Amino acid sequence: MPLTILHISTRLILGGSQENTVLSCEGQANLGHSVHLAFGPIFGPEGSLLDRVKAFRTHDNRRIEHHEVPHLVREIAPLADRRCLAELTRLIERTRPDIVHTHSSKAGILGRAAAWKVAQRSPNRRPAVVHTIHGPPFMPGHDLKTRIKNHLYTLAERHAAKRCHTIVSVADAMTEQFLARRIGHPDQYITVRSGMETQRYLKPAPGETRDAVRAELNIPPEAFVIGTVARLAEHKGHDTILDALGNDLRTDPRWRLLWVGDGWWADRLLARVRSMGLEKQVITTGLVPQERIPAMMRAMDVLCHPSEREGLPRTVPQALLCAVPVVASDCDGTPEACLDPFTDPTIPPARATGRLFPVGDADKLRAAIRWMHENPAERKRLGEQGRALCATTFSVETMIARLETVYANALNRADATRSR
Repeated sequence: MPLTILHISTRLILGGSQENTVLSCEGQANLGHSVHLAFGPIFGPEGSLLDRVKAFRTHDNRRIEHHEVPHLVREIAPLADRRCLAELTRLIERTRPDIVHTHSSKAGILGRAAAWKVAQRSPNRRPAVVHTIHGPPFMPGHDLKTRIKNHLYTLAERHAAKRCHTIVSVADAMTEQFLARRIGHPDQYITVRSGMETQRYLKPAPGETRDAVRAELNIPPEAFVIGTVARLAEHKGHDTILDALGNDLRTDPRWRLLWVGDGWWADRLLARVRSMGLEKQVITTGLVPQERIPAMMRAMDVLCHPSEREGLPRTVPQALLCAVPVVASDCDGTPEACLDPFTDPTIPPARATGRLFPVGDADKLRAAIRWMHENPAERKRLGEQGRALCATTFSVETMIARLETVYANALNRADATRSR
């Protein structure tokens, strides 16, 4: 039965959770559902997915209805948050969705509160409320300010979980972290892996082979390329890469860093690259359209993802779909795609896809990258095994089918709540 579905996301920038949300909207619209997408103001150097949303049409020319929510902002802002709650409440009353599906922490807290508020006003038409955890809202660090902020988020998430029928995690690690903080109940949680347009990664487009992309980027064919695909921003770990690999880059001119992305920290990071004398070794692309990301990954020998906090980073399975092995920080849900028998002996070598290192550990990162450089046959095997693992697990089709089941169960829970 066709549903009316309202997705709510804090920002529609180029990012993993946002791409997941837009792909969900497109897939559900193609199934015949009426789909709405609400989001806060878009600004900054990270880019936007709004043009893609505006351009989308189904085979029968239906579109994703999009709504900008003026006061939906990422930061904690009591006055703006109160206004946002009123804006979301009015939007839900106007669109009358069967499902309200919120994404990430800020939109999740305010969106769930608004949906539950509408439900109390109209008990005969209660929307089912679903929330997806794309990554932990809790910040790394133990200083007083961080502890206070994490405590406030924990209290807010506990409150929001009581106003939600189902909580979707993109990684099992998210469920474990939230339950450890006594957020929600175990029977509320289900894991649904983020979907990707896998064919873009599995099959090169014309002119997007490894050699062609390297020529485009002025990278020699024989170079050893360590790539990242991430915003140049806090917690993404670019400084750790420079700490780890600066000497190797200076001593071996065949080594290159390829940084794909842009962000608020770009000027500072590039100034550091210059101060280290690595201008010729570090290639930056700035913002790259989504459809070009697979091409950039094919130019790499290894994807390095040193992020300090994640849900399950999309760039890890995306690289593996391109048969590019991964070196990544042992962070949150990352080990669920980057399978490393060196750190987890229960993983058989035939399922290994990469190497892990402790968050922020430059020495262990350096050792993992050097291992990749010194073992090209193993590197190739890891990439091929990763491609086989991710081709089905992370497909859009698998994600959309799983969400259909999630919605059916959430509607049943909403009906049960209404009948009490």
